[in-house]
Amino acid sequence: MNIRLYHPDSIVENSTNLLSKEHTHYITNVMRLKRGSIINLFNNEGEWESEIIFLDKDRVEVKFLKKIKGSQKKNKIELAICIVKKTPMEIILQKATELGVSKIIPIISERTEIKELNNNRAKKIVIEATEQSSQMSPPEILKIMKLKDFLKNLDETTQLLFADVNSKDKLSFEKFKNFKSLCILIGPEGDFSPSERQSILSFAQVVPFTMSKNILRSDTAVISAISLVNFINNYP
Repeated sequence: MNIRLYHPDSIVENSTNLLSKEHTHYITNVMRLKRGSIINLFNNEGEWESEIIFLDKDRVEVKFLKKIKGSQKKNKIELAICIVKKTPMEIILQKATELGVSKIIPIISERTEIKELNNNRAKKIVIEATEQSSQMSPPEILKIMKLKDFLKNLDETTQLLFADVNSKDKLSFEKFKNFKSLCILIGPEGDFSPSERQSILSFAQVVPFTMSKNILRSDTAVISAISLVNFINNYP
């Protein structure tokens, strides 16, 4: 299988293009490819088989030979996640991307200890996960927002799936209605405060659900919740 690299710019068949410094380093110093090597370049418009036509240590030029995949319909599942420490947060970004979410919304709640997210690092992680999981478009990462602002900005086209440790209700296909998007909300390690939980449950399109009788870490909860929603959404 050829190396896949995300190319955000528009691609025209039979045209040529210089690759970014990051991709040039990866091709020349990490993978040690040669002139004539075939790689795949992709974006949300599709995927192209491409040939390296020029290569030195700080410049790689490719020719887009032929389109081998068309664009893909975006998953309507989004993730709203309260920020956690660096390592589990990076796992969350990677696994959420692999599982196909279209958007990641970093949230600050009353009990959120971490207030910042390295946006450049986050984008790099989701792009690499997109390349490795044969998807066409990395998820959009929104700016950090407070929980109250997140709830205020939700509209009637979004169904909020609240992973609630206090709920005993299981998620089922019957609870999925014809919404434009499904947004999974995962709380902080210490859970939402009682007042925050009340605000969440007052949202008209909220569906609280349980995933496990055990208390899950945030990264485990994200993987479990997205996998569950993917399964129900794809296999009614």
